[in-house]
Amino acid sequence: MFSKSSAKHHLAVIAMPSLLSYASTPFLPLLALPILCWATTLRKHKPKETNLVFYIHDNFAGDDTSAMTVAGKDGPTTSILEFGTLAAVDDPVTEGPDPKSKKIGRAQGLYINSQLDGKGLYLVFSVIFTDGEYKGSTLEIQGADPFSIKEREFSIVSGTGFFRFVKGYGIMTTEFIDIPNLRAILKLDVTVRHY
Repeated sequence: MFSKSSAKHHLAVIAMPSLLSYASTPFLPLLALPILCWATTLRKHKPKETNLVFYIHDNFAGDDTSAMTVAGKDGPTTSILEFGTLAAVDDPVTEGPDPKSKKIGRAQGLYINSQLDGKGLYLVFSVIFTDGEYKGSTLEIQGADPFSIKEREFSIVSGTGFFRFVKGYGIMTTEFIDIPNLRAILKLDVTVRHY
């Protein structure tokens, strides 16, 4: 004879259908369909990696001025080389280091001198591509720029167009610097992942 607890267990085993019985019904394809859909979608959404090299021409003086101090301890006449100074930039972006090379965009945003000794900036700007393969797309750049070091790393935090959902980094190298006239050419070697 069965006890009450073993009888309940025996009935539960009998009442539970076997998995093999589902194989002959339309239920199995219904289970498989979402799994197959998920697997093919996952494969399509692998991130792409793109490498770019371009040049920013940062000019605080001259006929081709593209940056200016907007605030500082002595007002807008304060040098960007002094701690606490804020500058607005709209620098040309080119394919090569020569200022006459093909223009492919603009670097627009802000620099603030955020290092007490004046040798480091904090950058927040957009690279807006106006020509070439990435025309209409942007990269959002943010991070420290200790410009007294020839090569430094920065973050790519966002983007638009071709660079939607982008994340990445770049290496900024000073190709040319004229401190007395506050002119520089910066090489940006960027690696980004996006969809």
